[in-house]
Amino acid sequence: MFRALADVLRQIGGAIATVVTLPFRALARLFGGASSTARGSRA
Repeated sequence: MFRALADVLRQIGGAIATVVTLPFRALARLFGGASSTARGSRA
């Protein structure tokens, strides 16, 4: 029973981690794309 509870808590923690990191990944991708395009326009 405790093992099942631990698995459920682990899955919830993983879901929360992905939800929390998704916006930061999107922002990093946006800024990364902007910096790469800025580099291209400068050259």
